[in-house]
Amino acid sequence: MIDTHRVVAVVPARGGSETVPNKNVRGLGGKPLVAWPIDVARATPAIDRVVVTTDDPSIAAVAREYGADVVDRPASLATDDALVVDALRHVVEELRSEGEDADLLVMLEPTCPLRRPEDVIACLERLAAGDCDSVATFTEAAVNPHRIWRIDGGDPEPFVDGADPFQPRQSLPDAYELTGAVYAFAVDALPAEGSSLLFGRQGAVTMPRERSVDIDTELDFAVAETLLAEGVVTGGRPVEATNE
Repeated sequence: MIDTHRVVAVVPARGGSETVPNKNVRGLGGKPLVAWPIDVARATPAIDRVVVTTDDPSIAAVAREYGADVVDRPASLATDDALVVDALRHVVEELRSEGEDADLLVMLEPTCPLRRPEDVIACLERLAAGDCDSVATFTEAAVNPHRIWRIDGGDPEPFVDGADPFQPRQSLPDAYELTGAVYAFAVDALPAEGSSLLFGRQGAVTMPRERSVDIDTELDFAVAETLLAEGVVTGGRPVEATNE
C-alpha cells in the first residue's frame, strides 16, 4: 500500500509477436522477459499484488513460477490490433468480481524491462498526492521533433512547420517520449471507452534513457543485453522464482 491505497500491478503479456516470436518468454539477462516486471513489482513495497493478463499458457506458467497471479485474457483482447487499455478494463472487471478492492493500478509492460522500483514509486507517489488520475513515465526524445523530416515526392521538408533542423541541439525545445515503463492510475478514473492510457488529470514522471529501452526487435534485445552485461543498468532486484 501507499498511504491508505491498495495497489495492484498488472503485467500485460499476450502470446502473439510478429517481430520476435515468443518474445515475452524470451530470455534476457538470465530470465524470461515477462519475469522482469514481475520482479520489479515484487521488489516495490507499495505493491500489494501482481497480476499477469495473458492468453498464452507458457506465459501464464512463467508468471506463476515468478509469483504472480494470472488473469486469462480473451482471444479477442490478444490480437495485433487489440488495445492494451481494453485488456486493463477486462482485468479490472475480473478483479472486482472476485472481491479485489485495490484503488490504484500500475501497468508494467514486459517490453520495457529495465525500469526500477524507484520509477514505480515515483508514479505512485504522484498519484497518492491526489492531483492526478493517471501518470506515465517519459524520457528525453531520441530524436527531437524539430529534426524530423517528411519526404514528399522525393523532396524533403521539416516535419514540424517552421522548424530549423540545423540549429544547435542546445537551442532545441525540450521534447519527451512515452517510455512504456510505468503507467499508473486510479481504478475509478479508468474510462469505459477510449484508447488512451493517460486520462483525466494527467501526470508525468521522467526516467533516464538507459532504463527506458523498449524491446520490439532483435536489435532492441541486443541493446538491452549489452546494457546489462556492461553494468550500465541492473534492472529491478531479482526475486527467486517460487511456486507459491
